[in-house]
Amino acid sequence: MSRPDQARRALERVCSGRELESIEEVYSPQFVDHVNDFEYHGIKGARRSVALYRQLFPDLRFHVEEQVSDEQRVVSRWTLTGTHRGRPVKLWGIVISRFGDDDKIIEDWAASDTLSLIRQLGLWRSTLLLLTHRKLLRAKTTAARG
Repeated sequence: MSRPDQARRALERVCSGRELESIEEVYSPQFVDHVNDFEYHGIKGARRSVALYRQLFPDLRFHVEEQVSDEQRVVSRWTLTGTHRGRPVKLWGIVISRFGDDDKIIEDWAASDTLSLIRQLGLWRSTLLLLTHRKLLRAKTTAARG
């Protein structure tokens, strides 16, 4: 499988939760995931990141819109769709995936349009999301390192 195909599979299948059992096939044990202001480490960290997204958006789907690659990296522009508390959302973002010699993703740098997410959810739902998931979001630095 090519690296762009592997990066697409990681987003569309694994991160969407549809092939979570394949997480070790696409991510290195030394994986570091930088997502906006969060950081997750290793396979357990990748699982925690996916679990957080799935809790926020149970019907989560990623769709890769465009990719550019070089020898070590693949840049994927993606769209996330899902529903949070009955409100449909569409979020855009970009991830730069760096691959190791084993063709597994060793590092991701991702950024998404969180302001758009707040606008779509509205102030009340956004505040409720932060209050409800504060414990999960805070746990990122302690539990995601194992």
